[in-house]
Amino acid sequence: MWDHDAMDLIADLEARGLIQDSTDRDALRARIQAGPVGVYYGCDPSNDSLQIGNLIGLLVLRKFADAGHHPVALAGGATGMIGDPGGRSKERNLLDAETLDRNTKRIADQLERISRVPLVNNLGWTGQLTLLDFLRDVGKHASVNQMIARESVKARLESENGISFTEFSYQLLQANDYLHLSRNHQVEIQIGGSDQWGNLLAGVDLIRKADGRHVHAFTWPLLLRSDGKKFGKSEDGAIWLAADKTSPYQFFQYWMNVADADVERFLLQLTLLPVQEGRAVAAAHAQAPHKRAGQRRLAQEITTLVHGAEAATAAEEASAILFGGSPAGASGQALEFLSTEVPTSPFTDGVTLAAALAATPLASSLSDARRTLAQGAASVNGEVVREDRPLTGVDLLYDRWLLLRKGKRNYHLLDAATS
Repeated sequence: MWDHDAMDLIADLEARGLIQDSTDRDALRARIQAGPVGVYYGCDPSNDSLQIGNLIGLLVLRKFADAGHHPVALAGGATGMIGDPGGRSKERNLLDAETLDRNTKRIADQLERISRVPLVNNLGWTGQLTLLDFLRDVGKHASVNQMIARESVKARLESENGISFTEFSYQLLQANDYLHLSRNHQVEIQIGGSDQWGNLLAGVDLIRKADGRHVHAFTWPLLLRSDGKKFGKSEDGAIWLAADKTSPYQFFQYWMNVADADVERFLLQLTLLPVQEGRAVAAAHAQAPHKRAGQRRLAQEITTLVHGAEAATAAEEASAILFGGSPAGASGQALEFLSTEVPTSPFTDGVTLAAALAATPLASSLSDARRTLAQGAASVNGEVVREDRPLTGVDLLYDRWLLLRKGKRNYHLLDAATS
C-alpha cells in the first residue's frame, strides 16, 4: 500500500540543490505523492566509464527506488551512435558499433551496481526502427522551430563548426526513448543534468502530441569543480567511476582534498546522507576545518557508494599509510592499492636491507643506504630499522608485501608475488 505520508522527494531534492529546471513543479510534486511512478535517467556510452557527474542521476534513481517508485536506468546504446551536441563546440567522432557495445556493457555494470535499479538499452527498440517509421511516428510531431530554439542546438548553429543533421536529430531520438518507456514501462518522469533540459522537453512534447498524455521532467545543476569547471568526460582530470580508470585510492584522495567550501554541497548532492545529517557534518567540519573531518566523511560515503565498503576502507587505510601510518594492521586490499600508487619491485628472500634500499630510488648507493639506516631514516613496514639485516619471508605482510620508507614521504613496496 502506498504511503501518502512518505517523504516529499521534491522537497528533499530542493533542499539538496538538485532541481534547477522542471515542468510544472506543483503537478510534478502531486504526481510523485499520488503513488508509485516510473522515472528514468539515461547515460551516454561515448566512453567506457561513467564519471562523477553521472553519480547524481544514479543517486536520484536510488532515492526514487527507496521511496517505493519504479526507476529505470537507461544505457544509450543507440543514442550513443549519434552523439548529443549539448556542451560541445564541434561534432564528436562517431564510434564504431563494436566500441559502443563494449562501452555500453561496461557502463551497464556501473549503472546497475550503483543505482540498483532495472536497466534498459535503447538500442533494443531503436535498432529496429526504420527511417520511414521514425519520420512518420516521431518526426511529424516535431517542430523544427522548437528544435532550433533549444539552447544546445542554438549554440552550435552560431558556432563556426555548425551542426550536422545527425546531431540535430539527437533530441528526437531521446524523445522517442521517453515515448517508448512511457508506453512500455509506465515512465512518467525523465531526469537529467541541466544541459539536457532541451532534450527532456522534446520528450515531454512528443508524448503530449503522440499520446495526449501529460508527463514530467526535471534537471539538476551541472556538477562543477571549485574552480568552476564541469566534471566531464572530456575535461582534464575527469573522476571516473570505473576502478581501472580512477583507482579507489585516487577516488578517495580526491574527496579528501576538496575545498572546505564544497564540503556541504557535495555531502548533500553526492551521498545518500539525510539532509540534516549532511548539514550537521558540514557544520562540525566548519568548527575545525584543519581536521578535515568533513572531507573524510565525504570520501568514505562516496567511495562506498561507487566502489563498495571494503574498497572504501582499504582506500582509507592506504591513505593513512602514505601519510605516516603503519601498514602492519592494514588489509591485504589496502596493500594492493598501495602497489598501484607507489613504486613496486620484486622481493628477494635473504637480501640485506641496505641492498634492498640501494636497489630502489630510496638510496643512491649501498653506502647511502647504510647512512640512511644509521640516521634512523629508514623503516620496514612502519618500524624504524637502524642496522642492516637480511630481509626474509617473516618480514612479509600477508606473505607478500614489504613496505620500505625513507623519511616521511618516500615509499617503495616490495612484492614477493613478482619475485
